[in-house]
Amino acid sequence: MNNGSSVAELAETLRLQWDRYPSGEKLPSSRLLMEQHRVSPVTVSRAIALLAAEGLVIARPGAGVFRAERPRTRAAAGDVSWQEVTLSAHGASGAPLAEATGVLATLTVPPVDVIDLNSGYPHASLLPERGLADALARAGRRPGAWSRPPVEGLAELRAWFAREIGGPEGGLAASDVLIAAGGQSALTVALRSLAPPGAPVLVESPTYPGILAVARAAGLRPVPVPVDGEGLRTDLLAHAFTTTGARLLVCQPLFQNPTGVTLSDRRRAEVLELARAAGAFVVEDDYARLLAHADAPALPRPLAADDPDGVVVHVRSLTKAASPSLRIAAVIARGPAYERLRATQAVDSFFVSRPLQEATLELVSSPAWSRHLRTLGVGLRDRRQTLATALAQHLPALPPAPLAAGGYLAWLRLPHGSDESALVSAALRAGVGVTPGAPYFAAEPPEPHLRLSHVAAVSSSQLAEGVARLAAAWAATSAL
Repeated sequence: MNNGSSVAELAETLRLQWDRYPSGEKLPSSRLLMEQHRVSPVTVSRAIALLAAEGLVIARPGAGVFRAERPRTRAAAGDVSWQEVTLSAHGASGAPLAEATGVLATLTVPPVDVIDLNSGYPHASLLPERGLADALARAGRRPGAWSRPPVEGLAELRAWFAREIGGPEGGLAASDVLIAAGGQSALTVALRSLAPPGAPVLVESPTYPGILAVARAAGLRPVPVPVDGEGLRTDLLAHAFTTTGARLLVCQPLFQNPTGVTLSDRRRAEVLELARAAGAFVVEDDYARLLAHADAPALPRPLAADDPDGVVVHVRSLTKAASPSLRIAAVIARGPAYERLRATQAVDSFFVSRPLQEATLELVSSPAWSRHLRTLGVGLRDRRQTLATALAQHLPALPPAPLAAGGYLAWLRLPHGSDESALVSAALRAGVGVTPGAPYFAAEPPEPHLRLSHVAAVSSSQLAEGVARLAAAWAATSAL
């Protein structure tokens, strides 16, 4: 059982017992709750905090936890039907609307009894929780840690990102780096800054739904360019630049989401040449570079490291390798594009929290960070191998999914005519969460697909069990 489910279960148990205590009576001590329910001190503390937030208990430091007065009955809900008229008028004006279905599908926390093969965030057992806690504690004691940071981000953190992305030869400077509040925020700032509403933006097909959501919310028109085994098809990219007049391309050259494909060396050069010829920017979403597996070959350099002319706007996030709550990313840009990105972010959010930047700097500067990345690489390799074995054992009739030595994805192509939505629903009923393929396409999907993630399951054994449950759902829907 993971810690989140333990907290929820203990809180629910205490809610059911709440009526047994008169108002003001003291609840059992934390030690007794730990012994009775066989949970950790952290679980007890979080469950009590949850009940306190609901107004059911009052925690008095040094004295204990006491039952609060019965909460007042909530007032009857008001009539919000008027909002339909106002909001529909907003949509009729042609203004862009946020469409987050694909994004929310991967952010939804599944029920306790459902195995998660959906989320792109690694399970807590793969993350450096102790290192993060230590870094946050050290950061909080730094002089000025709670003062206002520079709009662009802390100079030391910008310099660290410049070295990490540009390489030891120093191709990038700290002045090229803008600190953003996570990869999704960085993509939002980049797309809103680099293309006007109504403009076309070229995207890979299939691609990460978050890219499509950001583009559409910014009023841009996503134009799909297919991906094959070598990555983005540059023959079709050339045609897309010519026919659409697009001045912006968004791509994931390394361990692309959802296919896991890495852009070949030949096509890397072609992408940059085509973008330069079109006078276009390339937004490089380098989301998975820190998720290389222990057996991965040497990784290609970022496109930004080979681009002195400011064609590439590079996005690098630490979130997936560190924690979903470490919303820290870097945006690399040069020239007027950097100033426009900086202005957009300043208007949107002023700056990124200084304590979070200080904690990030503490984390990545410590020896624990490199040790963590090595451990993470081993864990990801083992999970990939477990997933490959489970797919071959339980779903041998499906075409083998190429599993990259980086990232966390399997992109399963289903037989022509399969109902991926029905399969996803059947899988959920069988106790496993998977992702349908349709949200990954900017236009009509050519074939049905499923996307599986191997990082969110509690363990490798649970991962294998999840594939077995998926196979049972597949058998049930195939028989219909």
